[in-house]
Amino acid sequence: MSAVDSTTLQEQRRGLAITAFTFTLWGLVPVYWHLLKAVPSQQIIAHRIIWSTVLVVAWLLLSSGTGWWRQIAAQPRALPTLALSSLAIAFNWGLYIWAINAGHVIETSLGYFINPLVSVVLGVVVLKERLRGLQWLAVACAAAGVAWLTIDAGTPPWIALGLACSFGLYGLLRKLISVDPVAGLGIESLYLFLPAMGFALWSETGHGGGFFGGWGWRNDLLLIVGGVVTALPLIGFAYGVKRIPLSLVGILQYIAPSLGLLLGVFFFREPFDTAKAVGFAAIWTGLLLFIGDSVWRSRQPIGR
Repeated sequence: MSAVDSTTLQEQRRGLAITAFTFTLWGLVPVYWHLLKAVPSQQIIAHRIIWSTVLVVAWLLLSSGTGWWRQIAAQPRALPTLALSSLAIAFNWGLYIWAINAGHVIETSLGYFINPLVSVVLGVVVLKERLRGLQWLAVACAAAGVAWLTIDAGTPPWIALGLACSFGLYGLLRKLISVDPVAGLGIESLYLFLPAMGFALWSETGHGGGFFGGWGWRNDLLLIVGGVVTALPLIGFAYGVKRIPLSLVGILQYIAPSLGLLLGVFFFREPFDTAKAVGFAAIWTGLLLFIGDSVWRSRQPIGR
């Protein structure tokens, strides 16, 4: 093996380890946000935006100066598109944190199981992508699972659908422009920073909580570290996804909702009866069909 091949292999192994760690961290993060259950969800999301902005922008400035900003600003559609994607990810973050602390961890995991298939549908509707027969069957299985859960509960799983659709929309918007993932996150964070800071300072004046000190030093520290919890996995994902095949990333992404489901059942003790298991099984069947089709196609000779 040549030195170049050895270096490439090491990079791939490092990328695999970091990507797997990233999805594991995302899967376990409900426990972290649950530690902040004494803090209103609006305050948590405001602090999450504030401190992740500080970290991400500092990282970008230290690693590439202001070049990341100039590269994005040079694209006419990039800044307005990132403004829209910032709204989508802010909604997703807010709904996710509220759902965790309101006792809906299992439904949040359902949202991220559904998300890849929502992205497929958006690709068909918006980007005019074409699906193969097995992919249509996968979408049909997932739709049947959601319909079953709706019938069982008497109402659609709005939290799961809200998370899946908002993150699917976020992914679609980011696909429409060609920007570095971390640099794009930096722009999105800057769009959200002033509203988040304004809300936190407004709350400090006696409108629902304090910027700091209202919930004790432990919660204040957790709010600050929440910026690391937000930014570090995103930076790790951006690092790893460049070093391993996208098909492998697609499989690894199911680590997070799988851990979320296990946490919901065994840590948070949320009910998970036979009816829910049937709905999840239909969605998992759809995911397995979709993953199997993607893996099989990736191994076929070009031109088939």
